[in-house]
Amino acid sequence: MFTGIIEEVAIVEKIVKSNTNLNITIRSNITSELKIDQSVAHNGICLTVVNINSDLYTVTAINETISKTNISELREGDKVNIERAMKLGDRLDGHIVQGHIDQTGVCNSVENKDGSWIYNFTYDSKLSNITIEKGSITINGVSLTVVNSTKDGFSIALIPYTHENTNFNTFKKGTIVNLEFDVIGKYVSRLYNSDKI
Repeated sequence: MFTGIIEEVAIVEKIVKSNTNLNITIRSNITSELKIDQSVAHNGICLTVVNINSDLYTVTAINETISKTNISELREGDKVNIERAMKLGDRLDGHIVQGHIDQTGVCNSVENKDGSWIYNFTYDSKLSNITIEKGSITINGVSLTVVNSTKDGFSIALIPYTHENTNFNTFKKGTIVNLEFDVIGKYVSRLYNSDKI
């Protein structure tokens, strides 16, 4: 369980394909605080630490994860939003984030609003995921509030701190992002659509 509050923007050091898996080595300032078998969210994807070496740690993404996320788009040198799992009793500063990506979306535009940024995204609505205005959405692991919502898209407004301290500052038109929709909204949508199955 995560909160969507990013701890660090880490760097992808190395990517090695192993059968259908990807072994991804990350350089991070918090590596010394990690342990093997620990869950860490990478751009919102919950992955298990399998190796630690100095300030580097490695996680493995299996085919199921690769097929549903933007992880295959990563390249060595890319910035990755990381967050360790929430501790029981901590404040929930973002919202409840599971680290299970529902689908990817595409950044359609980035508008600089002289002190804030508006990002517009679209996604495949056939997968029955929904957003609502003023509801929560997780984009590349970042907990955000939906500003405008349509059937297959939404926008969010970003404050300078989030722009500077996440990989949002690398987004441009066409950037593929990981989306985790609000868990409560997913249950409501499933219940609403259950009588139509």
